[in-house]
Amino acid sequence: MSNRVSKSTITRRTALKTLAGSTGAGLLLPGLAGGAFAQESGPIKLGFQVHRTGIGSAYGRWYERVATAAIARINDMGGINGRQVEMIAEDDGTDPRRGAEVVERFANLHNVDAVFGPLFSHVVIGAAPRAGELKMPYFVVSEGHHVASGALNRYTLQPGITDVKSQVISMAPYVAENVGKKVTMIFPDFAFGHDHRDFFTDAIAAQGGEVIQQIAVPPTETTFTRYFPSIPRETEVVYHVMVGPGVLTFVREMGEFFGGQGPALFGFIDSLEAVDIASPGLEFLEDSYFWEGMPRYAQPDQTPHEAAYRAAVGVDENGASIDDPRDVSTYAHMFGVWETLAVMKAGMEAAGYQGPDDRQSLIEAVEAMSDMPLSDDHPQGDKVFNGRTHQVFGKQSISRVQDGKLVRVHQTSIEDTLYEDEVDYTAQSF
Repeated sequence: MSNRVSKSTITRRTALKTLAGSTGAGLLLPGLAGGAFAQESGPIKLGFQVHRTGIGSAYGRWYERVATAAIARINDMGGINGRQVEMIAEDDGTDPRRGAEVVERFANLHNVDAVFGPLFSHVVIGAAPRAGELKMPYFVVSEGHHVASGALNRYTLQPGITDVKSQVISMAPYVAENVGKKVTMIFPDFAFGHDHRDFFTDAIAAQGGEVIQQIAVPPTETTFTRYFPSIPRETEVVYHVMVGPGVLTFVREMGEFFGGQGPALFGFIDSLEAVDIASPGLEFLEDSYFWEGMPRYAQPDQTPHEAAYRAAVGVDENGASIDDPRDVSTYAHMFGVWETLAVMKAGMEAAGYQGPDDRQSLIEAVEAMSDMPLSDDHPQGDKVFNGRTHQVFGKQSISRVQDGKLVRVHQTSIEDTLYEDEVDYTAQSF
């Protein structure tokens, strides 16, 4: 497994700006200074826990690209509390045990101020307890319900991306009314997939529908045809959400199995993230539906804030890299990195953050946040943060494949995504 460590590049302009702000013989350069003075006068260091390898590598590559762009933007705006931001990235291999080790390295080797970045739920669940023990602010960019359920701790927050429970309860009414009510679910057999299984089963039942079959697939699976015969004939909708390097194989084999016939398809875009819809064998997806956190294809009503974000992260109007149209992004998820870093900046500034002694104040400052309006900081759209549950809520999109592109046909309100609190982290001690 790769164990590379990388630090964000300090440009000549940034270095000169930093040096110009210091005078006298007492000048201390990052990496040479020791003690608390260095921590409070040098750069703010953020640990980026990234899935460079393992089943989350496609996401990790794009999460890293977004993180680099977001931190460059923050530094160009003057940094945080007048200090530049340094990103230190470590690969967790999309592995829970390695994730906990990475958090440990960030705290004890790199002495970072806070950690952000992990997506895959089993990694978050494996690493968050260690973050709590180390009293390290841990900003996850996942989608699992583990944060808002109360399963983690006060040091773990998810302020940049919505969770599965809020997504599926807002999707279910549209599915029941427009796609079908007898549903077979195909999902990855780990925490993220189990969230889909549990919450959508309840949500579709509340709409008068029924999940008639649940098919769990190992997330490391590379061939899927053997699972499809388990789909009952009376199925009206196949609800699919798949992750990992086998997603293209999954959708291709699903198309081969149905041969253009069979149930309607409602997928979470995870089954197609980083995959070109124009890939051979995916023609059968025409007229099928997908959930998207942020629409991959630029929609006619794209806001200036989203356009600026697309340009900053180097993505074209089709959701692919400007440098290589074959390199399709994980656009529906990766905005969460951009928005999480914006929240971290705002929280540190509200807390007057200077160093590790202010970590508790940082958590409390973020907990005090609520409305997050559409802006360059939040290009995906308006959001509401619940400081008690440490979870953000925002609008969701349903898109339909039309002429080989994803076209948004429905957008929920924030109110559609809300549910009753299951925890109050602010009542927990630090």
